[in-house]
Amino acid sequence: MLTSPHGPGYEWCDALPIAGVRCVTPGEKKLIAGVKVRRLPAFPDERGVLTEILRADDPEYPEFGQIYMTTTYPGVVKGWHYHEHQTDMVCCISGELKLVLYDGRTDSPTSGLVNELFLGDSNRLVVKIPKGVHHGWKCVGEDTALVLNMPDRAYHYDFPYDWRRRDG
Repeated sequence: MLTSPHGPGYEWCDALPIAGVRCVTPGEKKLIAGVKVRRLPAFPDERGVLTEILRADDPEYPEFGQIYMTTTYPGVVKGWHYHEHQTDMVCCISGELKLVLYDGRTDSPTSGLVNELFLGDSNRLVVKIPKGVHHGWKCVGEDTALVLNMPDRAYHYDFPYDWRRRDG
């Protein structure tokens, strides 16, 4: 566990137990190798709440690729995602999300493991998902979930199809 500049309780964790996180693989009680979870510090005052998600001096800060947000409607599943060369840093900043991870890496010590992580308004977490780990999520709340991802690689638009509108 790495020390946090915010004090105890905000360190990166790579082992269970972690509130809202569980291994659903029968007989196993561990986090997938390379996955790390950190509770987000909140700084409230009479104006509102400031929450730091990720800092450049964070020991787990990946190389900067891009930052994007996506919404997921109640009951909708977005998955599975898989990246050969990209690490994701996922945070649900509004709503409630069930994030599911599957370790399909044959060379991993946790190959075959499945983890469930519940994050959002009720459990403020940022989750580091290493390359090679399959992941998807479902909005489990009554409101749309707003998800922020900070991957270490920029999205490549070099596909053989152009989605631009063609009139006529």
